[in-house]
Amino acid sequence: MNLKPMFSFVPHAWRSPLASLAVALVAILLLYRQTAIGMVTIWYKSETFAHGFVVFPIVLWLIWRKRAELVGLAPRPSPWLLVILAGLALMWLLGDLVAVNSITQLALVAMIVIAVPTVVGIPVATAIAFPLAFAFFAVPVGEFVMPQLMEWTADFTVLALRASGIPVYREGLNFVIPSGNWSVVEACSGVRYLIASLTVGTLFAYLTFQTTRRRVAFMLVALVVPVIANWLRAYMIVMLGHLSGNKIAVGVDHLIYGWVFFGIVILLMFFIGARWTEPEPSAAVPSQGGSPVTVLPHESGRQWLTVLALAFMISWPIGVKQALEPSAASAAPNLTVREPLSPKWQQTEATSLGYAPHFELPSTELNLAFGNDSVRVGMYLAYYRDQDYARKLVSSNNQLVISTDSQWSKVDQGSSRAELDGAAVTFRRIDLRRLPGAASSAPDRLRVWQVYWINGKWTSNDYLAKVYSAVYQLLGRGDDSAALVIYAPLDRTDSADRAFDAFLGANQMAIGGMLRAAAAKR
Repeated sequence: MNLKPMFSFVPHAWRSPLASLAVALVAILLLYRQTAIGMVTIWYKSETFAHGFVVFPIVLWLIWRKRAELVGLAPRPSPWLLVILAGLALMWLLGDLVAVNSITQLALVAMIVIAVPTVVGIPVATAIAFPLAFAFFAVPVGEFVMPQLMEWTADFTVLALRASGIPVYREGLNFVIPSGNWSVVEACSGVRYLIASLTVGTLFAYLTFQTTRRRVAFMLVALVVPVIANWLRAYMIVMLGHLSGNKIAVGVDHLIYGWVFFGIVILLMFFIGARWTEPEPSAAVPSQGGSPVTVLPHESGRQWLTVLALAFMISWPIGVKQALEPSAASAAPNLTVREPLSPKWQQTEATSLGYAPHFELPSTELNLAFGNDSVRVGMYLAYYRDQDYARKLVSSNNQLVISTDSQWSKVDQGSSRAELDGAAVTFRRIDLRRLPGAASSAPDRLRVWQVYWINGKWTSNDYLAKVYSAVYQLLGRGDDSAALVIYAPLDRTDSADRAFDAFLGANQMAIGGMLRAAAAKR
């Protein structure tokens, strides 16, 4: 098969630059293949990010549409951008140390994008700036907005129901109307609608409009409309269930109605947007004769030297990561509890409180309960060592209560402060309500406090916990971390808080010492 006619449209001046760029991109993908595979795996498993499969084909098509403009540009490398690539490689390393997919995958796509101006020049990258920027839609990120979207959805639904004359009693994301109980869960957040609308809306704006003002305006519309549409969808589903006696919109059709409604709204959005279409300036297709652009012979050599430097700049994090990995398997951590921690607190059955946080695959865990006269306090510890992407302390899968929990439902959240290990510490706080059908021995309500222990540092902030973990690993101190959760019945407004203060006051040093002792035995 003669391939020459297939590539005859490529000007001679572009053949070496395209080859060097292809080598650079292949090098990036080979070095960071695990990150790339992880990203594709998320596309495959998550309906929210399934659009990732078409992002890079769209990027290539958008670049192909610019070929008439590109052949008139001289591809010349910009080696100074290697500094940015080195910074992105560091970003990947830090993200990998704390096993955060969004950071490593953003760094990978950013390296692919920056490799273009590095090898073929900034003028070329400027001409295809939108296709390169569109590549970031391949990164499966965005679910961090889910809690806020759920809160907004619950706020609007309750407000709309009351405006419709229906009495509503609300606690957290749960609410009760005369016809039944409803709750806003992850599927009701609308994050799928939002990501899909923003991706397609951004592409539509680029292809339909030519002025920046109209493009940005339509992108903002594509961002706001799905959020409002999801609020209306949630309200309509509750109303359908209420008016039908809970015969429709309460099962699979709940989701079907949602997608149908969302599809209609998006089609209307595009139909209205198309009324302000701006015609695209005509561009001549390059002739078979190539481009008049000439590239000096030494430019080809500079491009290949740039590719070699690029490979070096992006490969060092792989060596650092291997150097930080333990040469042998670490010993399993051992959490030894003196019974009791304090003579004033006697250990009892943890099941008497009927609660356990949801932490996946800890290296070891404890769930104990202690009593002091009439006060009961539960203590849960989840200890992690040698963490990876499947097993880590700070994860969206690790929650004090999951939305599908059959025993407890979250009704409030906030923060509280107390002394721990000799220092003032801020705890994450949630209040729980026992669901119908839960164990009758459990209290009606629980208050839960939670904080992270990262190699001796206490924090309740997820991001700060990740920073501590990365720094300690770079210092060679390992990744030993733990979650401390304490919980108590919430009989009165401050009953649990007073129980926590008493329990921590008597046991805080013993808890910190137990964690430090576990970390010392690696």
